[in-house]
Parts: sequence; structure tokens; C-alpha cells
Amino acid sequence: MTLVLDRLNYLQQVLALIQTKEIDQEQRFIVDQVLWDDYARLLEANGDTNQARFKYAHNQLEIMAPSSRHEFIKKAIGILLETYFLEKRIRFYPFGSTTFRSETQQKGIEPDQCYCLNSRKDTPDLAIEVVITSGGLNSLEIYRYLNVSEVWFWQSEKLSLYRLNDEKYQKIEKSVLLPDLDLIQFNQWILYDEIFDAVQELREDYR
Repeated sequence: MTLVLDRLNYLQQVLALIQTKEIDQEQRFIVDQVLWDDYARLLEANGDTNQARFKYAHNQLEIMAPSSRHEFIKKAIGILLETYFLEKRIRFYPFGSTTFRSETQQKGIEPDQCYCLNSRKDTPDLAIEVVITSGGLNSLEIYRYLNVSEVWFWQSEKLSLYRLNDEKYQKIEKSVLLPDLDLIQFNQWILYDEIFDAVQELREDYR
């Protein structure tokens, strides 16, 4: 029991160190040789706090403390998508940064935004990741084991889309889930300094 507590205390110290960063900086830290039980206890200990994101695969734990830029982009994408769903009358179920994990597959991840479409499911149809700093664990590998249909990455100020097909992700130019969404224009709206103006334009275009 003492050894378990020592490992958990170490992970908590790593998390605390990362969270001392400046708000406009983003940091990723990977810890090797982390057991599944340690990962599960860390999630339980941190509850619903949004100060860090966790990924787990192959006994590696990634801890990421998002920057203010990361959080702004994440929220902007979420607001724009949800406005689109409402205008197009698409039934949706938002799960935000919910932790999805499989002890059988020894995988876990917290998307920046995720949605089930048309009906509620155990795993999301669409997951979105905002990538400000590169590196870290392979998110697509984790999503593949969780059977997430589409994963969108926002990186270098543009969206890249991946669709799960025959147990592999393939890069796509248009969303299969949302085929009517103009991704070029959607990219531009994400970049607006005034999200209010972007939402109004989206409404006018899809009303």
C-alpha cells in the first residue's frame, strides 16, 4: 500500500509542478511505467477539475496543462459547432472533456470537445483535439481502440479530419458526419477574434 501511495504522490507532484506555469504557456509531460491503477487513482483524485488533461497508453501517462489560447480555441470550436447543430436541427449530446477509457485496452483520453450525434452512446461519434504544442502520445491510436468515428485536430490554425475505416484512421477532406459543413469557412470563423461575430455569420449562412 505504501508503494502505491508513493507512486500516486509522485504523479500528483508532477501535476502540481505543471500547474505552476504561466497561463499563456502550455506544457506536456510524459511519465513512463505508470500502472493502470495509478492512472485510475489520479483521475479519481483530481475529480472534475479542468486544470490538466490526461492521456494513457502503453503504461505511459501524458499530463498536459492547457494555455489560455488552447482553451479559447476549444471553446470557440464548441460554440460554433453547437450553433451549427441547432441551425441544421441535428440532435447532439455534448460531453466536453469527459474521460473515456478502457481498462481492457489499457487506453484513456480526454478530448477537448466531443459529441454524440442523433443518439447518446458510450463513446462519442466526434472528438476534437486542439494542438498548440506538438508531441506527446498518439491520440489517434487511443481513439481507434475506443472506436470514435471521426477525430478533428486543430493545429497550425486549421482543421485536419480523420475518419475511422476498417480499424484505421484515414485523413478526409470533408466530414462524413457533417457533410454539409463548409470546412474552409468554418476554419475562418474559428480564427475570428470576436466569436460573437463568427456565430452570427454562421447563423446567417445556415439559417
